[in-house]
Amino acid sequence: MTVRKLLHTRYRLNDLERSVRFYKEVLGLTEVRRHKSPRGSELVFLKAPESDETIELCHFPSSGPVEVQADLTHLAFQVDSLEEFGRHLQGLGLKYSDGPTYKEDGTGGFAFVDAPEGYEIELIQRSPALSAANPTY
Repeated sequence: MTVRKLLHTRYRLNDLERSVRFYKEVLGLTEVRRHKSPRGSELVFLKAPESDETIELCHFPSSGPVEVQADLTHLAFQVDSLEEFGRHLQGLGLKYSDGPTYKEDGTGGFAFVDAPEGYEIELIQRSPALSAANPTY
Protein backbone atom coordinates (compact mmCIF):
# COMPACT_ATOMS: atom_id res chain seq x y z
CA MET A 1 0.00 0.00 0.00
CA THR A 2 1.26 3.51 -0.82
CA VAL A 3 0.00 7.00 -0.08
CA ARG A 4 -2.41 8.46 -2.60
CA LYS A 5 -1.74 12.21 -2.69
CA LEU A 6 -0.41 15.16 -0.73
CA LEU A 7 -3.22 16.92 1.14
CA HIS A 8 -1.53 19.70 3.12
CA THR A 9 1.68 21.01 4.61
CA ARG A 10 1.75 22.46 8.16
CA TYR A 11 3.76 25.44 9.36
CA ARG A 12 3.61 26.28 13.06
CA LEU A 13 3.68 30.00 13.88
CA ASN A 14 3.93 32.47 16.74
CA ASP A 15 1.48 35.02 15.25
CA LEU A 16 -1.29 33.27 13.35
CA GLU A 17 -3.26 36.33 12.18
CA ARG A 18 -0.19 38.20 10.90
CA SER A 19 0.77 35.19 8.79
CA VAL A 20 -2.78 34.60 7.54
CA ARG A 21 -2.85 38.23 6.33
CA PHE A 22 0.47 37.72 4.51
CA TYR A 23 -0.62 34.55 2.74
CA LYS A 24 -3.95 36.10 1.73
CA GLU A 25 -2.88 39.67 0.88
CA VAL A 26 0.61 39.10 -0.52
CA LEU A 27 0.23 35.68 -2.17
CA GLY A 28 -3.49 35.76 -2.90
CA LEU A 29 -4.34 32.49 -1.17
CA THR A 30 -7.89 31.77 -0.08
CA GLU A 31 -8.85 30.68 3.42
CA VAL A 32 -10.58 27.31 3.09
CA ARG A 33 -11.39 26.58 6.73
CA ARG A 34 -10.44 27.44 10.29
CA HIS A 35 -10.89 25.45 13.50
CA LYS A 36 -9.33 24.39 16.80
CA SER A 37 -7.84 20.90 17.05
CA PRO A 38 -8.71 18.52 19.92
CA ARG A 39 -5.34 19.34 21.57
CA GLY A 40 -5.96 23.09 21.32
CA SER A 41 -4.04 24.15 18.20
CA GLU A 42 -5.61 27.00 16.24
CA LEU A 43 -5.56 25.95 12.58
CA VAL A 44 -6.15 27.87 9.36
CA PHE A 45 -6.10 26.13 5.97
CA LEU A 46 -5.30 28.14 2.83
CA LYS A 47 -4.94 27.25 -0.84
CA ALA A 48 -3.72 28.74 -4.09
CA PRO A 49 -6.32 29.24 -6.85
CA GLU A 50 -5.08 26.39 -9.08
CA SER A 51 -3.98 23.93 -6.38
CA ASP A 52 -5.76 21.10 -4.63
CA GLU A 53 -3.29 20.92 -1.72
CA THR A 54 -3.62 23.28 1.21
CA ILE A 55 -1.26 24.95 3.64
CA GLU A 56 -2.12 24.49 7.30
CA LEU A 57 -1.01 27.38 9.50
CA CYS A 58 -0.90 26.33 13.15
CA HIS A 59 -0.72 28.35 16.36
CA PHE A 60 0.04 26.20 19.41
CA PRO A 61 1.62 28.44 22.06
CA SER A 62 1.83 25.76 24.78
CA SER A 63 4.52 23.97 22.74
CA GLY A 64 6.87 26.97 23.01
CA PRO A 65 7.97 29.69 20.60
CA VAL A 66 8.75 28.94 16.95
CA GLU A 67 12.25 29.80 15.76
CA VAL A 68 12.66 29.27 12.02
CA GLN A 69 16.23 28.46 11.02
CA ALA A 70 17.71 29.90 7.83
CA ASP A 71 17.16 27.69 4.78
CA LEU A 72 15.08 25.19 6.80
CA THR A 73 12.15 24.83 4.40
CA HIS A 74 10.14 26.77 1.86
CA LEU A 75 6.95 26.71 -0.14
CA ALA A 76 7.14 27.22 -3.91
CA PHE A 77 4.40 28.88 -5.96
CA GLN A 78 4.17 29.44 -9.70
CA VAL A 79 3.64 33.02 -10.93
CA ASP A 80 3.09 34.31 -14.45
CA SER A 81 5.76 37.02 -14.14
CA LEU A 82 8.44 37.63 -11.52
CA GLU A 83 8.65 41.23 -12.70
CA GLU A 84 4.92 41.80 -12.17
CA PHE A 85 4.98 40.02 -8.82
CA GLY A 86 7.93 42.20 -7.80
CA ARG A 87 5.85 45.29 -8.57
CA HIS A 88 2.99 43.80 -6.51
CA LEU A 89 5.42 43.37 -3.59
CA GLN A 90 6.66 46.96 -3.94
CA GLY A 91 3.07 48.20 -3.80
CA LEU A 92 2.76 46.45 -0.44
CA GLY A 93 6.05 47.87 0.84
CA LEU A 94 7.87 44.54 0.42
CA LYS A 95 10.65 43.25 -1.80
CA TYR A 96 12.26 40.01 -2.83
CA SER A 97 14.73 38.67 -0.27
CA ASP A 98 16.67 36.91 -3.05
CA GLY A 99 16.51 37.29 -6.82
CA PRO A 100 14.94 37.28 -9.23
CA THR A 101 17.30 34.93 -11.00
CA TYR A 102 16.47 34.03 -14.60
CA LYS A 103 17.55 30.97 -16.58
CA GLU A 104 19.91 31.72 -19.47
CA ASP A 105 17.72 29.81 -21.93
CA GLY A 106 14.70 32.01 -21.18
CA THR A 107 12.55 29.19 -19.80
CA GLY A 108 11.89 30.96 -16.51
CA GLY A 109 13.36 32.00 -13.22
CA PHE A 110 12.82 32.19 -9.50
CA ALA A 111 12.90 34.57 -6.55
CA PHE A 112 12.24 34.43 -2.82
CA VAL A 113 10.24 36.54 -0.39
CA ASP A 114 10.21 36.03 3.38
CA ALA A 115 6.95 35.31 5.18
CA PRO A 116 6.47 37.04 8.56
CA GLU A 117 7.80 34.17 10.71
CA GLY A 118 10.93 33.71 8.58
CA TYR A 119 9.71 30.90 6.35
CA GLU A 120 10.85 31.43 2.76
CA ILE A 121 8.42 31.58 -0.14
CA GLU A 122 9.82 30.75 -3.57
CA LEU A 123 8.14 32.25 -6.64
CA ILE A 124 8.78 30.42 -9.89
CA GLN A 125 8.16 31.83 -13.35
CA ARG A 126 8.07 29.33 -16.20
CA SER A 127 7.61 29.86 -19.91
CA PRO A 128 4.00 29.12 -20.97
CA ALA A 129 5.06 26.25 -23.29
CA LEU A 130 7.18 24.63 -20.60
CA SER A 131 4.44 25.04 -17.98
CA ALA A 132 1.90 23.22 -20.15
CA ALA A 133 4.28 20.40 -21.03
CA ASN A 134 5.64 19.77 -17.52
CA PRO A 135 3.93 21.19 -14.42
CA THR A 136 6.98 20.75 -12.15
CA TYR A 137 10.06 22.94 -12.10
